[in-house]
Amino acid sequence: METAEKKPLLEHFADLEDPRTRQSRHDLKELLLVAVCAVLSGADGWAAVALWGRAKLPWLRRFLPFENGVASHDTFGRVFALLDAAGFEERFIAWMGGVCGALAGLQVAIDGKTAKRSKSAGGKALHLVSAYAHGLGLALGQVRTAEKSNEITAIPELLDALLLRGCVVTLDAMGCQKAIAAKIVGQEADYVLSVKNNQPGLAAALDGFFDEGGRDGWEGRPHTHAEWVEKDHGRIETRRCVVAEDVDGRVDRADWPGVRTLAMVEAIREVGGTTSRERRYYISSLSVDAARMGEIVRGHWGVENGLHWSLDIAFGEDQARMREGNSAENFSILRRIALNLLRQDKTTKAGIKNRRLLAGWNDEYRQHILGIQTLA
Repeated sequence: METAEKKPLLEHFADLEDPRTRQSRHDLKELLLVAVCAVLSGADGWAAVALWGRAKLPWLRRFLPFENGVASHDTFGRVFALLDAAGFEERFIAWMGGVCGALAGLQVAIDGKTAKRSKSAGGKALHLVSAYAHGLGLALGQVRTAEKSNEITAIPELLDALLLRGCVVTLDAMGCQKAIAAKIVGQEADYVLSVKNNQPGLAAALDGFFDEGGRDGWEGRPHTHAEWVEKDHGRIETRRCVVAEDVDGRVDRADWPGVRTLAMVEAIREVGGTTSRERRYYISSLSVDAARMGEIVRGHWGVENGLHWSLDIAFGEDQARMREGNSAENFSILRRIALNLLRQDKTTKAGIKNRRLLAGWNDEYRQHILGIQTLA
């Protein structure tokens, strides 16, 4: 993702190719304007998009002619099922490049999510791998996993689309792959990768290493340690993080380019007299202390609440039943556009769901959020 010029949202989609081969009564720009505004205002399907558009036609004509009114929901569904999702996504990423600029200094969490009800007969549900800027609370882009593939092939595509230089990329165990580590380092970024049994040799080496440190102590070994205790509703959780620089003999530097530290995060939970322990291991190209590593590891899961949870609760993504062509993928881009627009608004103290309601009720607020100008 190259740093894009900061310009109004809809200008980024102005050159998107119309998939229809015949001349239509409804221009693609008009369909895009209605779709973005309607989803921003609470619409969660094509019927709702068309209904909202017809209700707001006088307001929409402030920005585009709409000589033939607003299209039917069938037209919206058909056009967005045919619309090139990769091209739509490319322009979404370009828009975010203008909003965020370079990502240097940010933590970018990569994680996947399935739209549960988008599965068609004989096919599989839409699964997207998304990039989320922790700290900004913004979705940076997403890539659909191929029908007969998984996140391992989608992650490199998403990394290629983003300007990663100077940022920290965090991934769960699915993304703990040698080629992915090499790609991140090749883009002059750093990584923190969760290690589980999909890398059995590496997982066993880290398990043995941190067990050894626990038995014999860390004296004489380069390491840092940090601990956090949280108490809530009768539950006590102690999290401790150990970061060690003793990489040689544990991790093959040729296999894992740039690796500099190993980390363990252990969570000890005490609830009603019962104690449970869970360990998670990480490898990283960063040279940071345990306090900072603990922040980064915890920050990764912000993608769950900040992106996935918001899309499900505020936008009903898991309940969406779009299954034709590219319809589900393109509607997911519309949701992320709306979420990012609402997150950028600093004038209203309300949750995302209530901001959507306000955008539906208040024409001035909606125009402010979109940053669009009326026709001369």
